[in-house]
Amino acid sequence: METTREATPARALATEAVHAGRDDLAALGLHAAPLDLSTTYPSYDSRGEAERIDAFAATGARPQGPPVYARLDNPTTARFETALARLEGTRTAVAFASGMAALSACLLARSAAGLRHVVAVRPLYGSSDHLLSSGLLGTEVTWTDPAGIAAAIRPDTGLVLVETPANPTLAEIDLRAVAHDCGSVPLLADNTFATPVLQRPAESGARIVLHSATKYLGGHGDVLGGAVACDEEFAGVLRQVRFATGAVLHPLAGYLLLRGLATLPVRVRAASATAALLAARLAADPRVSAVHYPRIGGAMVAFEVRGDPHAVIAAVRLITPAVSLGSVDTLIQHPASISHRVVTARDRASGGVGERLLRMSVGLEDAEDLWRDLDAALTASAAAPAPAPVRSAR
Repeated sequence: METTREATPARALATEAVHAGRDDLAALGLHAAPLDLSTTYPSYDSRGEAERIDAFAATGARPQGPPVYARLDNPTTARFETALARLEGTRTAVAFASGMAALSACLLARSAAGLRHVVAVRPLYGSSDHLLSSGLLGTEVTWTDPAGIAAAIRPDTGLVLVETPANPTLAEIDLRAVAHDCGSVPLLADNTFATPVLQRPAESGARIVLHSATKYLGGHGDVLGGAVACDEEFAGVLRQVRFATGAVLHPLAGYLLLRGLATLPVRVRAASATAALLAARLAADPRVSAVHYPRIGGAMVAFEVRGDPHAVIAAVRLITPAVSLGSVDTLIQHPASISHRVVTARDRASGGVGERLLRMSVGLEDAEDLWRDLDAALTASAAAPAPAPVRSAR
């Protein structure tokens, strides 16, 4: 299954979501995409296998014919890669076992070229922040605001990394302006929150588009995965990193992600409408001191309460208090305690991740039912004693 874009007429995003990666099914006599669980692929031509493996080692291009071994490729995950590339408007995409595996592969790919320095803008997803700050992969990071990106770039800078809307504050960045300031350094944009339904970073100059596919792409809270949409040259290096590290997406996950893409536009737009309504009500509520909601819309809402945020978490009944996001059900969490706990308190504060901030991923429930649950939880928060600071061990 080819992951690069085929010569097809321009189609609307909703049409691509349903048909991309599945264009050959009717000719195969199939309606649903097949699930290939093979770990290995037989071949009686060992000389031919050697040539294909040599070609992959040289360029990272997908081998023609059977994949040889599941760590190298899989037809089911390749369909998901094709579909995501179509939706993001890139030449191709490479899938990984998780969003963090995808980010790690990007950092390793640039480090292999001797470009270990990263320029990054806070806030980012907490684990992304931790991976950069810890230097676990041998990278060095310079944190800056968007206006300081050009000045922070060095000869050994391999990537500029931004997330917009950002996790968890939903701060937005002008991708086109940032891409201009990057010059020849690739801009990596984490598009997990927005999805290609709301923005396509490649159209604004981002050369690498990152997804935690676990979130909106899967959409049902039952699959873990990551993906990078990019050009074929960078994809070749990513495939080599994926093969060497084993950070492959399981074919069942690829199957579920492809299925999730079919309803992505409908889910994002429906959840976004409810999120906008809830954000407006929260902004008018005296129990809430601040509401963060992106200009481009979306299903994520962040808000700061005047009372105890932990009381909100304890009091919700319809809304699920849990990490992650992008599912059909609404989730809420306290970033300073969970998703951004691995970030130091000082760095959380510099990124706007305060102790009273809550992050909510709005699902597909009825808006009035969600508001009743929030209203009761905010009442409990207002009645609770003033919260003590949550002290980090770091």
